[in-house]
Amino acid sequence: MTVRITTAEQSIAREAAVIGGAPDTSYELMRTVGERLAADLLRRFPLVRTRGVLVFPGPGNNGGDAWVVAAALARAGCPLAVDAEMAAHRSPKSDAAQRAKADALEAMQQVARATEAFILLDGILGVGVSGEVRGEAAQEIERLNRLATSSTVVVSIDLPSGIDATTGAGGIVVRADLTYAIDSLHRGLLLRRDEAGEIAVLSLYDGRHDLADAPALIDAPAVRAAIPPIPADAHKGVRRRLAIVGGGEGMAGAPMLAARGAMRSGIGMVQLLVSPNNVPVVQAALPETMAARWPVTSEDQTRVLGWAHALLLGPGLGRTAMTRALVERLLVDWKGPVVLDADALNVFEGEPRMLGSLLGARPAIVTPHPVEAGRLLRRDGASVAADRFTVGAELAKQLGATVVLKGVPTVISAPDGRVAVSAAGNPTLGTAGSGDVLSGIVATLLAQIGDPFAAASAAVWVHGRAGERAAALGSVRGTSLEDVVVALREVWRLDDPPPPPHILAQLPGAGRTR
Repeated sequence: MTVRITTAEQSIAREAAVIGGAPDTSYELMRTVGERLAADLLRRFPLVRTRGVLVFPGPGNNGGDAWVVAAALARAGCPLAVDAEMAAHRSPKSDAAQRAKADALEAMQQVARATEAFILLDGILGVGVSGEVRGEAAQEIERLNRLATSSTVVVSIDLPSGIDATTGAGGIVVRADLTYAIDSLHRGLLLRRDEAGEIAVLSLYDGRHDLADAPALIDAPAVRAAIPPIPADAHKGVRRRLAIVGGGEGMAGAPMLAARGAMRSGIGMVQLLVSPNNVPVVQAALPETMAARWPVTSEDQTRVLGWAHALLLGPGLGRTAMTRALVERLLVDWKGPVVLDADALNVFEGEPRMLGSLLGARPAIVTPHPVEAGRLLRRDGASVAADRFTVGAELAKQLGATVVLKGVPTVISAPDGRVAVSAAGNPTLGTAGSGDVLSGIVATLLAQIGDPFAAASAAVWVHGRAGERAAALGSVRGTSLEDVVVALREVWRLDDPPPPPHILAQLPGAGRTR
């Protein structure tokens, strides 16, 4: 089932539509969440059976979920304790949460009290948070964070308490090691990966009220469905030919990294078109590619455009008048699939509609990070990053192209309104050249698939997954871009195992890493 990325309002409306005003339905949903979450905790953490759980239940439905978890773990024989301050002062607000608390208190009478709890269960606040948390709730969050040590696991329900589910804003928040999202992923959760820890999406609605208009999370099954198999009789023409235009003086590495990303992603042939001084450098470093100077004559241009199945413009090209003229000339004469990255975008600062007119109706993808997107739109990069779910869609419509707005998370927007989100990746990818590798993967898939949205979505996920695989072998700090490129070979097996029962998706921790 497709996991959707939701705002707080969408999540609340979905729950209301499913409940339909029936109190019993509200309680059944709460019980389903709590029991499925408890079962997964028992599967993940055998120590919980002996050391138990300290529960922090707030007064809302998240608190009710926490009470159900406590009841289920008590019935499994786990030691339990409830934060004394919360038990004394925070009565449940809803009938469903009151029923859940009564069930839990009865079940807890049959088990030992947890004195050195292994799990600290955060059910303090949910999607209703707006603005910075203060007062009693802030004190509870601080108390939970103080109790967390290297020998405990902090588990949050829905999202770490204190985070705005839509914007990710929040001052005092729970620092979770594991967050159980409920049936969908909140935007704010993906924007605050440092506080979320590992994320598991717990099934609840079983396809009811699917929110088809909300962005979809990209996962391995979606990528497998988008990528065609390579036939037994494939040759370099079948696997397609890619021309990469970049590599200004002192920047030969950028197009070479893009070429390596392409070659690790199944391209048939690559030609790098670089500054004249960089041609021998490229030929020596990448003998499996072809190299030539930038197309400066009509004969050069005719040769390149007649050979390529797709163009990648921009890696290391330089922000110069020559770059602008070269990109314009190629876009006018070439009507096939194109990917624009880095300086091919920067030279159109403040002119998205001009760039859109040059792109026309061809299959096209642009891959800006927030600062580059901000240059195009004359907006501050920080505001673009904070508003990435709408900025990418705005830019896609202006350009008539699919936009890959890179970052945490990466948002892929098509001009027809489709939006997908990739939460794959980690800080390993936050290094020079990572975007060049991604652009090579994107261009390869565009050449082979032809569908810009599908190609961009698959490429971004594969690139992020390679970062995760590479770092898993050691540490984020000790992982180089070379490790990421090598990891692509394994990621392309697309053999991620299916998640365990009642888990729709799992995301490894992406923050607080070394």
